[in-house]
Amino acid sequence: MTRLVVGLTGATGAAYALRLLRRSRELGVETHLIATPAGILNAHHELGLDRSTLEAEADHAYAPGDVGACIASGSFSTAAMVVAPCSMKSLAAIAHGLGDNLLTRAADVTLKERRRLILMVRETPFNLAHLRNMVAVTEMGGICFPPLPAFYHRPKSIEEMVNETVERVLELAGIASARPQAWTGL
Repeated sequence: MTRLVVGLTGATGAAYALRLLRRSRELGVETHLIATPAGILNAHHELGLDRSTLEAEADHAYAPGDVGACIASGSFSTAAMVVAPCSMKSLAAIAHGLGDNLLTRAADVTLKERRRLILMVRETPFNLAHLRNMVAVTEMGGICFPPLPAFYHRPKSIEEMVNETVERVLELAGIASARPQAWTGL
């Protein structure tokens, strides 16, 4: 079975994580979710979801302090890890190898095992520290993917923009090709 680790941090854009979890389920991908406290707060403010409701969207969910979880080990095989959205704090921790919680430890494991790590970094404008941290992650083999909306397909809603971005991320993760006809809600 294909496995995907999904991280949710305190940056705005919880809709990306929710859609990623739902689309992965549609594709038969087993999901492993780590949501930071700030990520849960954003999911509540942006989507009206509490921790238990969000975690029910994943096949497996872990507390950020559970550094002994299976996804903290390189022997647990996954296709990729996506942090959606990725705060600048989490980006900095990943860029500097600070495996101080399960999310950053799982990202570190993903990099050391040479698996796909996709960070949907959310901040604007970027300062020099943000840019340097993105360069560091990129040099380690990660992919920084700011979820910038595309307009060439003439989206009619925010939902369409989120869906298009998630399809691109899943394709980068090696899980699915963009299939606009399969898009169904967040």
